[in-house]
Amino acid sequence: MAAPGPWHEDEAQAREFVSRLPASVRRAGFTVATAVRDGEIVGFATAWTTPGPFPTDRCCPQAAAGLGNEHSTDWLCGARELDELAVRPTARGTGLATRLLEAVTADAPEGRAWLLTSARNGRAMAFYRRHGWTQATHPSPDGKGIVVFLGPRHPARPLTPLPL
Repeated sequence: MAAPGPWHEDEAQAREFVSRLPASVRRAGFTVATAVRDGEIVGFATAWTTPGPFPTDRCCPQAAAGLGNEHSTDWLCGARELDELAVRPTARGTGLATRLLEAVTADAPEGRAWLLTSARNGRAMAFYRRHGWTQATHPSPDGKGIVVFLGPRHPARPLTPLPL
């Protein structure tokens, strides 16, 4: 898939995703949903259970900086972490992303699902908000960095700061 998801990855970035997939599959609670049309993958979502203690790789340090160590541990460890959600441009606007998101988060333990996205990806931020996800962190005023969202059934949603 040359350009998975809303990020419009190039071939090198797509290969990087594929190269880390075997390790992702071995993560506790790993789940995947795929959508196939005419024999071609048109969308996919991957998720897993966030381990404890809260990870320090990838973008997790930014999440911990935004939430604080206590909330990162209490709200995110043991929760279903959405890793990737990608839909080909030809399948956008069909409800496919919604179905994929629900497929990998519906059985999140005690409704505890969460994700990270880039503050610069307005389309993704709007999508998650429309689907009941709550923004739990607010990056710097220049709009760069990552944002943590809590799923619609996450019990910590009422404890998040008010939207900006």
